[in-house]
Amino acid sequence: MNWIALKALHEIYESGATKKRESLMRDNHFLFLLQQTRELKEGVKNIVKGDGFDNYYQRSHLNKYLEYNNFLDKNGLLKPQLRIQEDDINILLGLEKGMMSGNLIPIRNEIIQAEETVRGVSQMFFKNEKYLEKSDSLISAVKGILGIAELANDKDQQYKYVLQSNLPNKIVLCENLDFLKRPSKPRKRNIELWYAGGKNIDKLNYIGEINLPIYYSCDWDYDGLMIYQLVKKKISNIRLLYPNGPRKSIVKTEHDSHWKFKNESHLLSNLDPSFYSELEKTLIIELITSNDWIMEETNDLIEMINHANKLDLDS
Repeated sequence: MNWIALKALHEIYESGATKKRESLMRDNHFLFLLQQTRELKEGVKNIVKGDGFDNYYQRSHLNKYLEYNNFLDKNGLLKPQLRIQEDDINILLGLEKGMMSGNLIPIRNEIIQAEETVRGVSQMFFKNEKYLEKSDSLISAVKGILGIAELANDKDQQYKYVLQSNLPNKIVLCENLDFLKRPSKPRKRNIELWYAGGKNIDKLNYIGEINLPIYYSCDWDYDGLMIYQLVKKKISNIRLLYPNGPRKSIVKTEHDSHWKFKNESHLLSNLDPSFYSELEKTLIIELITSNDWIMEETNDLIEMINHANKLDLDS
């Protein structure tokens, strides 16, 4: 749901009605309440309360609205023209909590040191590298919460982000940033995490000699595995971590990375079979057949590493 729709629901809750607007009449939440549950009613010029609306709103939205409203106001975002999605507000809230807990401060410092780009920060925290470019207010909010004066406008930086530990005994290069925002488990086990920026892996040409075992963690979808193959060509001894997270429907999650040749799963979506073990190829075929994917951050990182170690002992 977007902020305009949520604000309209709150107006109905407080005053009994809100002005009927085309955007609200296209909103799935409003249509459901109007056409299915009848907890809203359509008038000539207004949308008004129906039976049970107050109970529904108190149960499903009131606390969220109050939290969002306070957060947006505190960060100078609460303006009449604000167009923002609920998912984006939750990401911003997560950034604020990460800064308050201290977990995001090392990443924030490296963003500044790297003179990171808008696209780089967008890829770290939002849906894709171009997402932030759609909204100046969202860029300003991210900079304000992270305490960053400026973000560069070019597309790539030759810099990798590192979650360090005192005595690292292995390295995990991550496709996404999520594991680096949860530092306690890897640091406790002396695991150093790297993030190079998804597809922006040219910086890996400059990492020098690696003297520790190194693993790769990624989304198990077409794009994630293609990036792994590119990484493997640059770091020949890197090993792909086998996922343990839940499988999700590509269609239901509206995911942007799609398998190729879905009716011929044995072709491995045109991935190079020489990069994968028999176990990995079996999983890829299963994911292609069911049109599913596995999101990197839903995996248990430590369990993935333990699984890799067990395979080493069994081989």
